[in-house]
Amino acid sequence: MPAGKLYDAIGVGYPATRQTEPRIAVRIWGALGNADTVLNVGAGTGSYEPPDRDVTAVEPSAVMRAQRPVGAAPCVAATADRLPFPDQSFDAAMAVLSDHHWPDPIAGLQEMRRVARRVVLFNFDVAHLSEFWLARDYLPELTALVAGHPTMTQRAEAIGASLEPVPIPWDCADGFFHAYWRRPEQYLWPQIRSGISIFAAIGPQAERRMTHRLAEDLAAGWWAARNRDINGLAEAELGARLLIA
Repeated sequence: MPAGKLYDAIGVGYPATRQTEPRIAVRIWGALGNADTVLNVGAGTGSYEPPDRDVTAVEPSAVMRAQRPVGAAPCVAATADRLPFPDQSFDAAMAVLSDHHWPDPIAGLQEMRRVARRVVLFNFDVAHLSEFWLARDYLPELTALVAGHPTMTQRAEAIGASLEPVPIPWDCADGFFHAYWRRPEQYLWPQIRSGISIFAAIGPQAERRMTHRLAEDLAAGWWAARNRDINGLAEAELGARLLIA
């Protein structure tokens, strides 16, 4: 399903759990360098948009655009693979946790490179998916779901970018898929899952099975026994990468 239609269906109430995580934002904004004009591609409701730059947003979902706060950057209805801007229109183009929804992530990155002198993208590398306990132990469907998606290394090579690892804090404020790696009980809450597109993608049967098994494992102490190595960690390496070109 195209990203715009997906978020038209699941995006209501998205800002309740999906907010800017300050420690990740610092990394993203730092990577923008001295850019004054910034294009935010797949901008959603406006998380991670730097407050001290001249930002233009691109978001295909009308539901998401409607939830952007008063005073947010102007937002254009468009997709990453067809950005409606001339070459080199912006100092930098950024994308945060959105390119996995693009029909062609490589084409989208090339478009970002076309319209901006600098490209900054933050997302998780599918090559590291099995390192996260939720994917490894409870959601086997994800292997098929991400099959064929380019890795972050392939994305970087396509536009001559570098990659930097970004650790995820245990108390991450942005409720994306990996955010609750040390707070497993949060995945039992429907409101939390409703802000994570992966659950819409795998379907209700797999989601129900996951929550049932996780609840049982938490109650029995099995989850804690299997994941004792992450207990007490302040941050974790889960495959998050900052792509900079």
